[in-house]
Amino acid sequence: MHINACLYTYMLSKNQIKFIQSLARKKGRVESGCFLAEGNKLVEDTLHAFECRMLVATPQWWEQHTHVQADVKVEASRDELSRVSQLTTPQDVLAVYVVPQRSLDIELLHDQLSLVLDTVQDPGNLGTIIRIADWMGIRNIICSPETADVYNPKVVQATMGALARVVLHYTPLVPFMEQVKDSMPVYGTYLDGENIYRKTLSTHGLIVMGNEGNGISSALEPYISHRLYIPNYPQGAVTSESLNVAVATAITCAEFRRRESELKM
Repeated sequence: MHINACLYTYMLSKNQIKFIQSLARKKGRVESGCFLAEGNKLVEDTLHAFECRMLVATPQWWEQHTHVQADVKVEASRDELSRVSQLTTPQDVLAVYVVPQRSLDIELLHDQLSLVLDTVQDPGNLGTIIRIADWMGIRNIICSPETADVYNPKVVQATMGALARVVLHYTPLVPFMEQVKDSMPVYGTYLDGENIYRKTLSTHGLIVMGNEGNGISSALEPYISHRLYIPNYPQGAVTSESLNVAVATAITCAEFRRRESELKM
Protein backbone atom coordinates (compact mmCIF):
# COMPACT_ATOMS: atom_id res chain seq x y z
CA MET A 1 0.00 0.00 0.00
CA HIS A 2 1.50 3.34 -1.06
CA ILE A 3 0.64 6.43 1.01
CA ASN A 4 2.01 9.90 0.34
CA ALA A 5 2.88 11.51 3.64
CA CYS A 6 5.63 13.37 5.43
CA LEU A 7 5.75 10.61 8.03
CA TYR A 8 3.97 7.28 8.15
CA THR A 9 4.18 4.88 11.08
CA TYR A 10 2.51 1.65 12.13
CA MET A 11 2.16 2.37 15.82
CA LEU A 12 1.29 5.26 18.10
CA SER A 13 4.28 6.37 20.14
CA LYS A 14 4.00 7.27 23.82
CA ASN A 15 4.53 10.94 22.97
CA GLN A 16 1.79 10.83 20.34
CA ILE A 17 -0.61 9.19 22.78
CA LYS A 18 0.17 11.83 25.41
CA PHE A 19 -0.26 14.61 22.84
CA ILE A 20 -3.64 13.37 21.58
CA GLN A 21 -4.92 12.85 25.12
CA SER A 22 -3.89 16.42 26.02
CA LEU A 23 -6.34 17.78 23.43
CA ALA A 24 -9.26 16.81 25.66
CA ARG A 25 -8.25 19.78 27.86
CA LYS A 26 -8.43 23.42 26.82
CA LYS A 27 -4.90 24.02 28.10
CA GLY A 28 -3.58 21.34 25.76
CA ARG A 29 -5.47 22.80 22.81
CA VAL A 30 -4.24 26.32 23.52
CA GLU A 31 -0.61 25.27 23.96
CA SER A 32 -0.54 23.11 20.82
CA GLY A 33 -2.90 25.11 18.63
CA CYS A 34 -4.63 21.86 17.70
CA PHE A 35 -7.95 20.11 18.25
CA LEU A 36 -9.34 16.60 17.87
CA ALA A 37 -12.05 15.20 15.59
CA GLU A 38 -13.15 11.56 15.72
CA GLY A 39 -15.29 9.20 13.73
CA ASN A 40 -15.55 8.16 10.10
CA LYS A 41 -18.17 10.67 8.94
CA LEU A 42 -16.95 13.60 11.04
CA VAL A 43 -13.38 13.26 9.82
CA GLU A 44 -14.38 12.77 6.18
CA ASP A 45 -16.66 15.84 6.36
CA THR A 46 -13.95 18.07 7.85
CA LEU A 47 -10.69 16.95 6.23
CA HIS A 48 -11.06 19.49 3.43
CA ALA A 49 -11.66 22.38 5.83
CA PHE A 50 -8.71 22.16 8.22
CA GLU A 51 -4.97 21.59 8.09
CA CYS A 52 -4.40 18.05 9.35
CA ARG A 53 -1.46 17.64 11.71
CA MET A 54 -1.97 13.94 12.42
CA LEU A 55 -4.31 11.23 11.17
CA VAL A 56 -4.67 7.95 13.04
CA ALA A 57 -6.72 5.17 11.46
CA THR A 58 -7.18 1.44 11.14
CA PRO A 59 -5.62 -0.44 8.19
CA GLN A 60 -9.10 -0.87 6.69
CA TRP A 61 -9.70 2.90 6.73
CA TRP A 62 -6.32 3.63 5.12
CA GLU A 63 -7.00 1.15 2.33
CA GLN A 64 -10.04 3.22 1.34
CA HIS A 65 -8.39 6.65 1.80
CA THR A 66 -4.91 6.41 0.28
CA HIS A 67 -5.17 9.96 -1.13
CA VAL A 68 -5.65 11.71 2.22
CA GLN A 69 -2.98 14.24 3.22
CA ALA A 70 -1.64 14.83 6.74
CA ASP A 71 1.70 15.80 8.30
CA VAL A 72 1.78 12.50 10.19
CA LYS A 73 -0.13 9.33 9.30
CA VAL A 74 -0.44 6.46 11.73
CA GLU A 75 -1.89 3.02 11.14
CA ALA A 76 -3.40 1.77 14.40
CA SER A 77 -5.59 -1.03 15.68
CA ARG A 78 -8.97 -0.44 17.29
CA ASP A 79 -7.34 -1.16 20.66
CA GLU A 80 -4.75 1.55 20.07
CA LEU A 81 -7.42 4.00 19.00
CA SER A 82 -9.38 3.28 22.18
CA ARG A 83 -6.39 4.47 24.25
CA VAL A 84 -6.66 8.00 22.84
CA SER A 85 -10.33 8.19 21.89
CA GLN A 86 -12.80 10.46 23.67
CA LEU A 87 -15.70 8.36 22.39
CA THR A 88 -17.44 5.59 24.29
CA THR A 89 -17.11 3.41 21.20
CA PRO A 90 -14.05 4.39 19.13
CA GLN A 91 -14.44 4.31 15.36
CA ASP A 92 -11.88 3.78 12.58
CA VAL A 93 -10.21 7.20 12.46
CA LEU A 94 -9.32 10.29 14.42
CA ALA A 95 -7.75 13.51 13.16
CA VAL A 96 -5.68 16.17 14.86
CA TYR A 97 -6.36 19.50 13.14
CA VAL A 98 -4.63 22.86 13.41
CA VAL A 99 -6.91 25.53 14.93
CA PRO A 100 -7.51 28.03 12.09
CA GLN A 101 -6.66 31.69 12.63
CA ARG A 102 -9.64 33.75 11.51
CA SER A 103 -10.49 37.43 11.90
CA LEU A 104 -13.97 38.89 12.16
CA ASP A 105 -14.87 41.24 9.30
CA ILE A 106 -17.92 43.13 10.57
CA GLU A 107 -18.64 44.48 7.09
CA LEU A 108 -19.45 40.96 5.93
CA LEU A 109 -22.19 40.65 8.55
CA HIS A 110 -24.28 43.55 7.30
CA ASP A 111 -26.12 41.67 4.55
CA GLN A 112 -26.57 38.32 6.28
CA LEU A 113 -28.17 36.69 9.29
CA SER A 114 -25.73 35.82 12.09
CA LEU A 115 -25.96 34.40 15.59
CA VAL A 116 -24.56 35.91 18.79
CA LEU A 117 -24.11 33.55 21.75
CA ASP A 118 -23.99 35.12 25.20
CA THR A 119 -22.34 32.66 27.60
CA VAL A 120 -23.78 29.44 26.17
CA GLN A 121 -21.76 27.07 28.33
CA ASP A 122 -22.97 23.55 27.61
CA PRO A 123 -20.82 21.84 24.93
CA GLY A 124 -23.77 19.83 23.64
CA ASN A 125 -25.88 22.95 23.23
CA LEU A 126 -23.09 24.77 21.40
CA GLY A 127 -22.47 21.86 19.05
CA THR A 128 -26.18 21.58 18.29
CA ILE A 129 -26.46 25.34 17.65
CA ILE A 130 -23.57 25.14 15.18
CA ARG A 131 -25.37 22.30 13.42
CA ILE A 132 -28.60 24.35 13.36
CA ALA A 133 -26.73 27.34 11.94
CA ASP A 134 -25.30 25.16 9.19
CA TRP A 135 -28.77 23.84 8.28
CA MET A 136 -30.22 27.36 8.24
CA GLY A 137 -27.44 28.84 6.10
CA ILE A 138 -25.95 30.93 8.90
CA ARG A 139 -22.20 31.08 8.37
CA ASN A 140 -20.99 33.22 11.29
CA ILE A 141 -21.52 32.90 15.04
CA ILE A 142 -20.12 35.54 17.38
CA CYS A 143 -19.47 34.17 20.88
CA SER A 144 -18.72 35.74 24.22
CA PRO A 145 -15.39 34.61 25.73
CA GLU A 146 -17.42 32.72 28.36
CA THR A 147 -19.16 30.57 25.76
CA ALA A 148 -17.99 26.94 25.58
CA ASP A 149 -14.85 26.31 23.55
CA VAL A 150 -15.81 25.32 20.02
CA TYR A 151 -12.80 22.97 19.87
CA ASN A 152 -13.84 21.01 22.95
CA PRO A 153 -14.11 17.41 21.64
CA LYS A 154 -17.74 17.23 22.83
CA VAL A 155 -18.62 20.34 20.82
CA VAL A 156 -16.76 19.14 17.73
CA GLN A 157 -18.56 15.79 17.94
CA ALA A 158 -21.98 17.42 18.36
CA THR A 159 -21.52 19.58 15.24
CA MET A 160 -21.60 16.44 13.04
CA GLY A 161 -19.28 18.11 10.54
CA ALA A 162 -21.01 21.53 10.50
CA LEU A 163 -17.81 23.04 11.91
CA ALA A 164 -16.40 22.83 8.39
CA ARG A 165 -18.93 25.41 7.16
CA VAL A 166 -19.75 27.62 10.16
CA VAL A 167 -17.15 30.03 11.55
CA LEU A 168 -17.13 30.98 15.24
CA HIS A 169 -15.58 34.22 16.48
CA TYR A 170 -14.85 34.79 20.19
CA THR A 171 -14.87 38.41 21.31
CA PRO A 172 -16.16 40.57 24.20
CA LEU A 173 -19.74 41.24 23.19
CA VAL A 174 -20.29 44.77 24.52
CA PRO A 175 -17.52 46.33 22.39
CA PHE A 176 -18.75 44.28 19.44
CA MET A 177 -22.31 45.53 19.93
CA GLU A 178 -21.04 49.10 20.14
CA GLN A 179 -19.57 48.66 16.68
CA VAL A 180 -22.69 47.23 15.03
CA LYS A 181 -25.62 48.78 16.94
CA ASP A 182 -26.37 51.46 14.33
CA SER A 183 -25.79 49.34 11.23
CA MET A 184 -28.05 46.30 11.63
CA PRO A 185 -31.08 45.07 13.59
CA VAL A 186 -30.36 43.08 16.75
CA TYR A 187 -32.93 40.49 17.88
CA GLY A 188 -33.06 38.78 21.27
CA THR A 189 -35.46 36.28 22.84
CA TYR A 190 -37.26 37.32 26.05
CA LEU A 191 -40.31 36.18 28.00
CA ASP A 192 -41.73 39.71 27.69
CA GLY A 193 -40.92 40.13 23.99
CA GLU A 194 -43.23 40.41 20.99
CA ASN A 195 -44.73 37.26 19.51
CA ILE A 196 -42.17 36.08 16.95
CA TYR A 197 -44.92 34.83 14.62
CA ARG A 198 -46.46 38.31 14.40
CA LYS A 199 -43.33 40.42 14.48
CA THR A 200 -41.83 41.83 11.28
CA LEU A 201 -38.44 40.16 10.77
CA SER A 202 -35.51 41.27 8.66
CA THR A 203 -33.56 39.08 6.25
CA HIS A 204 -30.32 40.23 7.89
CA GLY A 205 -29.09 41.16 11.35
CA LEU A 206 -28.03 39.51 14.58
CA ILE A 207 -29.96 36.97 16.66
CA VAL A 208 -28.73 36.97 20.27
CA MET A 209 -29.22 33.81 22.31
CA GLY A 210 -28.51 33.87 26.04
CA ASN A 211 -27.14 31.66 28.77
CA GLU A 212 -28.92 28.38 29.60
CA GLY A 213 -30.00 29.59 33.06
CA ASN A 214 -29.88 33.39 32.97
CA GLY A 215 -30.79 34.31 29.42
CA ILE A 216 -29.29 37.38 27.76
CA SER A 217 -27.08 39.35 30.15
CA SER A 218 -28.17 42.78 31.35
CA ALA A 219 -25.06 44.32 29.76
CA LEU A 220 -26.37 43.40 26.30
CA GLU A 221 -30.00 44.43 26.81
CA PRO A 222 -29.48 48.06 25.69
CA TYR A 223 -28.27 46.79 22.31
CA ILE A 224 -31.31 44.57 21.62
CA SER A 225 -33.45 46.55 19.18
CA HIS A 226 -36.14 43.86 18.82
CA ARG A 227 -37.30 41.68 21.71
CA LEU A 228 -38.86 38.41 20.55
CA TYR A 229 -40.99 35.86 22.38
CA ILE A 230 -41.67 32.26 21.35
CA PRO A 231 -45.22 31.62 22.62
CA ASN A 232 -46.27 28.33 24.14
CA TYR A 233 -49.45 26.55 23.09
CA PRO A 234 -52.12 26.94 24.13
CA GLN A 235 -51.18 30.36 25.40
CA GLY A 236 -51.77 30.80 29.10
CA ALA A 237 -51.49 27.09 29.87
CA VAL A 238 -49.18 25.81 32.59
CA THR A 239 -46.01 24.72 30.81
CA SER A 240 -42.25 24.46 31.13
CA GLU A 241 -40.52 27.56 32.43
CA SER A 242 -38.38 27.96 29.30
CA LEU A 243 -36.99 26.24 26.21
CA ASN A 244 -33.56 24.71 25.85
CA VAL A 245 -31.32 27.33 24.20
CA ALA A 246 -30.57 25.10 21.21
CA VAL A 247 -34.28 24.39 20.67
CA ALA A 248 -35.09 28.11 20.97
CA THR A 249 -32.34 28.86 18.45
CA ALA A 250 -33.79 26.37 15.98
CA ILE A 251 -37.31 27.79 16.28
CA THR A 252 -36.10 31.38 15.97
CA CYS A 253 -33.84 30.75 12.96
CA ALA A 254 -36.51 28.70 11.23
CA GLU A 255 -39.01 31.55 11.55
CA PHE A 256 -36.53 34.03 10.06
CA ARG A 257 -35.88 31.72 7.13
CA ARG A 258 -39.59 31.02 6.63
CA ARG A 259 -40.27 34.75 6.29
CA GLU A 260 -37.38 35.12 3.86
CA SER A 261 -38.73 32.24 1.76
CA GLU A 262 -42.16 33.93 1.61
CA LEU A 263 -40.56 37.12 0.30
CA LYS A 264 -38.96 35.18 -2.56
CA MET A 265 -42.20 33.44 -3.60
